[in-house]
Amino acid sequence: MKAYILLGIILCFSITIFAQSKNSVATIHFNSKQLKLTEAFVISVVITDSDKRPSIVFPDIAELEKRSKSATSEVRMVDGKRIVMQTISQEYFASKVGKYLIPEFSLMVNNEDIISHETTIFFSDTGNADPVETTELNITEQNNDEVFFSVAVNNTSVYIREGFSLSISLFISEAAPVEMEFYQFNAQFQEILKKIRPAGCWEENTGIEEIVKRKVTIRGQAYTEYNMFKATFFPLKLEDIWFPSVGLSMLVVDRMGAVNVQKKVIKTFYNRPFKVQVKPLPPHPLRDQVSVGVFSLVEKLTSETVFPGESVRYNYIIRGKGNIVNIPAPEIIPNSAFDFYTPEISHVVTRNSSGVSGEKAFDYIVVPRNDGKFPLDRYFQWVFFDPVKAVYDTLHSDKILEVRGEDYKLGNLSLSHSLGIYDNLENLVTTKTTINYREILKNLTNVIAIVLLLLTVWIFRKH
Repeated sequence: MKAYILLGIILCFSITIFAQSKNSVATIHFNSKQLKLTEAFVISVVITDSDKRPSIVFPDIAELEKRSKSATSEVRMVDGKRIVMQTISQEYFASKVGKYLIPEFSLMVNNEDIISHETTIFFSDTGNADPVETTELNITEQNNDEVFFSVAVNNTSVYIREGFSLSISLFISEAAPVEMEFYQFNAQFQEILKKIRPAGCWEENTGIEEIVKRKVTIRGQAYTEYNMFKATFFPLKLEDIWFPSVGLSMLVVDRMGAVNVQKKVIKTFYNRPFKVQVKPLPPHPLRDQVSVGVFSLVEKLTSETVFPGESVRYNYIIRGKGNIVNIPAPEIIPNSAFDFYTPEISHVVTRNSSGVSGEKAFDYIVVPRNDGKFPLDRYFQWVFFDPVKAVYDTLHSDKILEVRGEDYKLGNLSLSHSLGIYDNLENLVTTKTTINYREILKNLTNVIAIVLLLLTVWIFRKH
């Protein structure tokens, strides 16, 4: 009997501990099952409640070619609660029309298997589909070589804090009479990254955890590209970035001029060294602080007409291409007409082969104090540097907030002596409460765990 009681306590204790664990939820999604031949079939893994982006190896699917991989992270604040979502996607392209079977497969996500059941997709004809992707890269290594190793960037001259994309690939000509295979790749690749990865840069990578094979055309010649790394780097220091020559060793079949001889030898392929020039921004009072990229403004105002003392939400969303995570908040011009409360900040960042893009949102609570019409561009300024136009620019608000009614009285406080951050505090509604079920469950399971532990000690002392 004692053993049964102990077993039951241990089981209950395990359940309570499991209930406290914070498990992320992962699901598999397809973009569509009816596609045109020029469109990509996309498999996405969506992970909720996870700050870290897991490494995922997507399946190889017969007759479909893997191409670009992307990773999107979304962080939002909802009623003071931080919500995180990670999306990792893989593109597949078909070379001909027809129905394709997607067999059942499983993916390892955060040490758990998630399963996608067998299904079919259909690619229809568009009349002008081209199954071979034409790629024109800035590759200095390519000198009509049949096989070459490439460390390439999309831009060899950037401004400080402007992003540039880095790609590491092996290219093999389709006309090359060569047979080879990768040799101790993981160990080699880690050493390559140590030498190639630039210091003093903010890195955003697409999380390639496998060698992605695709057909490309470079200067009119057909190649197969074996891509092993893609990332975007944002220089944070005003100094040129040097990329040294590194080597990738491959096992190459050497037939020694005889058909019936097959000897594998190690051959190393090297990239050419080069540098990325990092340029200073033009003179400006904020040149050491501004973001660098191409951005636009999206605004949302819950109401364009309010009364003095009545709060309104103003969402200032900066959208574009650049270092989204490190975008600073817009500058608020001090004034006596409004109270602007500390904003809730959220962002969505997408990392793919073309760079880093997304949006960063600043959600303000605005409380007007005077009546009148107020263009919001008087109070919000966000200056950035556009590297394409090579000019500084400012995102201006198009919203006008109309405040109707008598001036908002501040009681015994003077407008000239207070910006009113804590004004009208006595009128705020504090009776409405929110229930944190997760915190309640955590506290309850803690109590149960302690009770079970004490009960276990008591049983053993009694017997």
